[in-house]
Amino acid sequence: MVKVIQADLISDRGLRNVIDGEAELLFGFEFNIRGKLGTSLFASYLATIDCAAGEIKIDLVSFIPANMISAPCGTTHFKIISGGAEVDFETENFVVSSSETAILPWDNTATAAINQVNTLSPASLKPLFLAVGVEFYQEINGQMYPLKKGAYNPLSLAFDNSMLILVFMII
Repeated sequence: MVKVIQADLISDRGLRNVIDGEAELLFGFEFNIRGKLGTSLFASYLATIDCAAGEIKIDLVSFIPANMISAPCGTTHFKIISGGAEVDFETENFVVSSSETAILPWDNTATAAINQVNTLSPASLKPLFLAVGVEFYQEINGQMYPLKKGAYNPLSLAFDNSMLILVFMII
């Protein structure tokens, strides 16, 4: 964030802000140093934004989890998560929407296509953020347990080719 704020060449020192900075520098930001999305999820995904409708979407084509997700030892299941945020940096207010798949088996069976829509305010002029991540689980005696209390769950900022969509997600 320091680099983003320092990129503000308009505001006086001490008054620099994210809006006049370079929020694009946040693309690819990894929220978890022990679990990075870029080294965990290899399935192709497309992030899109429809400002008029206020929809931030993530679409993954069908994939084989054991081939396209590098999971920590002990993983039996996973889920794909995403979240959208509309952030007003001036008033420090935000709107958040999140989506997740059901808990899916981490095996050699192809998933269905995954389409998640996070709905925010239509026609917003505020910066929009998109978070994409994976949660890992272990099944024991029919019960699902978060693997290592989420220590290896990757979460990263993503964007589409037409507009910056930063990632923001509460786990």
